Amino acid sequence: MLLNQPPDGVSQLIASRWKIGAALAVAVLLYFAFLILLPLADGIVLGLVFAYIARPIRMKFKTRKKLGSMVASLCIFIPIIFIIGAGIVEILNQISWIIDHQAAVLGGIFDFVRSLDIPEMYLERINTVVWNLFSSLLPAFGSIGLVSYAQSIGLFAINFIVSIFFCYFLLADGDRLYCAMLSVVPGEYQGTVNRYFAHLDLILKGIFIGNAYAALFVSVTSVVVLYAFGLPHVLALATLIFIASIIPLFAGYMVLVPLSVLRYFEYGFDSALLFFVVSSLVIYGPPELLLRPFLTSYKSKIHPMLLMLAFLGGAFVGGVAGFFAAPILLGALVAAYKIYQENIRPGQARDQDPELTNPGSSCRAEPVGKAE
Repeated sequence: MLLNQPPDGVSQLIASRWKIGAALAVAVLLYFAFLILLPLADGIVLGLVFAYIARPIRMKFKTRKKLGSMVASLCIFIPIIFIIGAGIVEILNQISWIIDHQAAVLGGIFDFVRSLDIPEMYLERINTVVWNLFSSLLPAFGSIGLVSYAQSIGLFAINFIVSIFFCYFLLADGDRLYCAMLSVVPGEYQGTVNRYFAHLDLILKGIFIGNAYAALFVSVTSVVVLYAFGLPHVLALATLIFIASIIPLFAGYMVLVPLSVLRYFEYGFDSALLFFVVSSLVIYGPPELLLRPFLTSYKSKIHPMLLMLAFLGGAFVGGVAGFFAAPILLGALVAAYKIYQENIRPGQARDQDPELTNPGSSCRAEPVGKAE
């Protein structure tokens, strides 16, 4: 009778000791790989985002993947380098100038506040707030040091270069990478995993493609408008408009409205109104009336408030990588919920996404690089 009893847990662990050891070894290797790649997290996440943005261009070349991947990558990185990169450099230069000329900047702010004819009791409070701001924050920025500043700039440049190569190889070989990953999954779960990544793919399209294309268009056109009106620091302002436009519920109006107010104090009401109307029509007319409606098929089906919280919360926690990784994690959770809905109500949940009715082959829903 003892011979017919099933083996206990200890016996099963001993019998599977080689499998357990191999799994632990793989886990240790993955942990060290994570530590090695952690400094390059910004480049990896940016490369994934850029690959999603560039994928519609690459698909125009169909089977010519290498050429299409190169052209698509250049179409994304050229405007980023010449507008966004130059704008960031200009912003950093302006911050450095303010730190080096604190007294002149502080005097100019006090003169501007006094010119507004504010009552004396409020004027003293405003001057106190401005003085406290300059006496606390600016010395903190100035104490960072040139070495730390150079290290940050160097690491950012390295991550940007990594993002270029990562974007290209995802576009060129993303389907093969997805198929290799899917082949590791047991056969009975491949259909579910395939549908999960199909949902995630559609969600990430809606998060990145529509917003990024509209934001790039807004940034490029804003350079022309700002130059036409003779505003200073055009590239820095275009970069701020791009950042404000890419976050849901935000808009470049967060930059245009303060510029219009400043123009009102400098040139009067007519000039400020003309600038605001022309910039609104030229910068935001085409993307809001044409580009975003054209990209409605890429809608993410996630509430804009959740996306805004994900973008901002990720930026506070993880910097550049967190800014884009948090919406990806949010999309992964939403995709998992959609798979749960499909299992609970098969047919009804899939009817909401016609592209997912018949997933087809196991390599149909590649997250990056698939043929559409």
